[in-house]
Amino acid sequence: MRKIIILIPVYNDWDSLKKLIDEINVNIKEFNDIKFECLIINDASTIHQPKVIKPNKFESLNILNMRENKGHARCNAFGIRYVFQNKEFDNLIIMDGDGEDRPSEIKSLIKQIIKSPNISVVAKRVKRSEGFFFQMLYQAHKLITIFFTGKNVNFGNYSILIKADVEKLHSKASLWSSYSGSVKKYIKPLNEINSVRGLRYFGPSKMSLLKLIIHSLSIMAVFKYEVFLRSAILIVALMYLTSYLGNLLIFFQIILVIFSLIIFIVSKREQEKELINSDKNLSEVISITH
Repeated sequence: MRKIIILIPVYNDWDSLKKLIDEINVNIKEFNDIKFECLIINDASTIHQPKVIKPNKFESLNILNMRENKGHARCNAFGIRYVFQNKEFDNLIIMDGDGEDRPSEIKSLIKQIIKSPNISVVAKRVKRSEGFFFQMLYQAHKLITIFFTGKNVNFGNYSILIKADVEKLHSKASLWSSYSGSVKKYIKPLNEINSVRGLRYFGPSKMSLLKLIIHSLSIMAVFKYEVFLRSAILIVALMYLTSYLGNLLIFFQIILVIFSLIIFIVSKREQEKELINSDKNLSEVISITH
C-alpha cells in the first residue's frame, strides 16, 4: 500500500493549521488504498499549541517541536531530512500551513503521481489571490529570475515528491535557503498541475516586500554561477557600448556588480553543515493518536 507523508511547517498559526488539517482530511478521504501521515514542524512557536487537532484520516499525526526559530525554508529543509532518515514512505507532500496552498488541490497532486509514479509533481501557480501591487512585484521577481538564471521557477513549496527525489534533495546545501530553487536545479523531469494561490484562513499574508526580495534572491543564489556569467556578459557589453554612448552606462555596470555581490552574499545562506546538524534543533516529537 502506498504511503504519503504530508509535511507542514507552522509558526504560531494554530487556528489555520487546525482548519487546514480538517480540510485535508476531507480531500483525502477518497483514497482508501493510501496510508497518510501528517508531520507538523513547529518552528519554536511562542503561542502554545492547542490539543484539538485530530488525525481522522491520517494513520498518524506528529508534531516536531523545534528549540529555535529557523524560518519557513529551513523548517522544510529539516523536515525533508527528517522524513528521509526516519520514515518509511513512497511520497512526500510539502505545503504551507495557512491555507494559501489550497487543500482541494491535493487530490490533483496525488492523482498525477499515481498516473506517473516515477516523476515528482509541483503545483504551478497560474493565479494569485493577493492585491494588484503585490502581484506586480511578484511578476517582476519572476522576470528578473528568468533573465539572470534562465529558469522559470513558477512554483513554491506545494508539491509531491517521489522518494528518490527526496533522497536527492535531503543533503543539498541550497535546500537550507530555497526549496523551490533546489527542486528546479536538482529534480528532472518534473510534472505540473495548475494551482490557484489561495487566501490565508486568518490574518494578513506574512509575505512582506522584504521577504519577497529575500525569497527572490535566494532562488537566484541557487543558480549563482548562471547569474555571474550573465552579469559578466552584460557588463562587457555595456563597457563596449559606453565607448559609443558615453559614461551613462557606467551606472548600470556598477548596479550589475553590486547585484552580483548581493547574490554571492545571499548564497552564503546555503549552509550544508547547518542542514546536516539541523536535527540538533529538534526538542521533542508529540504523537497525536485517534
